[in-house]
Amino acid sequence: MSIFRTIAAALVLAGTLTGTLFAGGKIDQPKVGRMKGAFRSPVRSGWIFVHLEGSPSDIGYQHGHLMAEEIHDTLKVIQLEATHDSSKDWTFFRKAGQDVLWPKIEKEYREELQGIVAGVTEQGYKLDLWDLVALNASLELGPYYVPYYDKQNGASPTVKPPIPERCSAFVATGSYTKDGKPVIAHNAWTSYMDGSRWNVMFDIAPVKGHRILMDGLPGYIHSGDDFGVNSAGMMITETTISQFIGFDPKGIPEFVRARKAMQYSGSIKEFARIMTEGNNGGYANNWLVADRKSGEIASLELGLENVTLRKSKDGYFTGSNYPENAKLVAEETDFDPKDLGVSATARRVRWTQLMEQNKGKIDAEMAKTFLADHYDSFAKKEEANERTLCGHIELSPRGIKGWWGPYGTAGAVQNKVADSNMAKQMKISAAMGHACGRNFKAKEHLEKYREYDWQTMMRDLTAYPWTEFETAR
Repeated sequence: MSIFRTIAAALVLAGTLTGTLFAGGKIDQPKVGRMKGAFRSPVRSGWIFVHLEGSPSDIGYQHGHLMAEEIHDTLKVIQLEATHDSSKDWTFFRKAGQDVLWPKIEKEYREELQGIVAGVTEQGYKLDLWDLVALNASLELGPYYVPYYDKQNGASPTVKPPIPERCSAFVATGSYTKDGKPVIAHNAWTSYMDGSRWNVMFDIAPVKGHRILMDGLPGYIHSGDDFGVNSAGMMITETTISQFIGFDPKGIPEFVRARKAMQYSGSIKEFARIMTEGNNGGYANNWLVADRKSGEIASLELGLENVTLRKSKDGYFTGSNYPENAKLVAEETDFDPKDLGVSATARRVRWTQLMEQNKGKIDAEMAKTFLADHYDSFAKKEEANERTLCGHIELSPRGIKGWWGPYGTAGAVQNKVADSNMAKQMKISAAMGHACGRNFKAKEHLEKYREYDWQTMMRDLTAYPWTEFETAR
C-alpha cells in the first residue's frame, strides 16, 4: 500500500496512524523552491519525523525552516547546560566553534550549517552560524575541549571531571541472533532536560552519498547519540568511552566525521576510515557497527592515541562506556576497571549475562526487553538505578561520580532497535522515554531535590510505546 493510501485510510478509519510510521499526516510541505519534497509530521509517540532532501544547502534550509522553534528551544537548553557545567560563558563556545572547529569543516557541511541558519532566521528566530556550530559540537566542546583549553592556558579546571558513564548498546550476529543476521540496539543516556528534546527522526536523502534514517536533536546535522541506518546497508551506534581525557584542535570535529560516516560509509572498513582520519579525540566513543550485506559486525574503540577495531561474523559487541583496551585505559582515561560498583562495569557484566543466556534467540523484540532491563548485576537484584541498562540516575542515592550527585536528573532518555531486515527496508523501531515505561515528573523531582533546580527548562520525560519508522517513499 502506498504511503498516501495508508494515511488516507487511517484518517478515515481512526483519525491516526498505527503500525509503521514515517508520517502521521504530512504538514508544512511546500511544493517548490528550496523546500521541495521536505516535510515534517505531527508528533507521534513523542517523536517528530522530518524528511529532508536535495543539496547540502537545501537540506540545511529545510531543517531550519521546519524545526526553527525546536532549534531555538534546544539552543537555549544547551547554552544553559554548557555554561553551568564549565563556568564558561556562551561567547567562549561560539569562539571555539569559529576559531577551532570551523576551519576543519568541509564545504558540504558548511553549506548545510549555513542553510539551517538561513531557515531558522527566516522564521523569525535569532540564531547565527557560531551558535549553530557550537550547538552541533556541544558533545565535544564542553567535556573535551574545555579541559584541553584550561590545561593549555594554565587555568584551574573549570569543567566537571572527565566523561561519565552514559548509554547502553549492543550489536550481535551469527549464532547469537535468531536468524543469524545482525541486530543492533541502543538507549541514549543524558540529562532529562536535553534528553526530552532528543526526539527527532531524520530521513535525509542527499544528492551525494547514501540515504540516512537516524535519530537526533533539533539543529544537529549528525545524530549525536548516534543511531542510524543507511541505504548502503550500514547499521551504526556508539557509547562514550568513560573518563576519557584528550583533544586535538588540529583534528576534524567529531560531529562532522560522525555525519560523514553515516552518509558515505558502505562497509565497516569505510566507516572506520572516515571516523579515524582527522580524529580530534572529541566525543571519544566505542562505535558498534553492522554491515547487513555481509552479516559482519564490528567494534571501533576510538581513542585519540589508541584505536582498536574488532570484527566478527559470529558473536557480539556491547557498549556500556567500559573502555576495553587496557593501553587506552592507562594512557587516555581516569577509569578504574577494578571498581566493580561503577555503572559502566556493572552494565558490562549485565550485557554479557544477557548475550550468553539468550544465545541463538536474540532478535529485535528481545532487544527491546534488554533496553528496559532493571537488574543491578553488582547488587544482584532488580532495582532501577545508575547500574541498570535502563538507566535511572534520578532513583540512585549514589548518582554517578563526576557527572550527577544523588538522585541526579539524568538517565536513559530514548531507545532504538533495528535488525537486518528492518535495515534493508530503512526502518528503525524507537521508544521515547524510558523503555521500562516509567515516567519522570520534572516538577515533583526538582521540588524534592532543590540542588537541581538550576535546570529552569526541565520538562517531563514521558515513556511512550515502541513505534516503527521508515523512510518516505
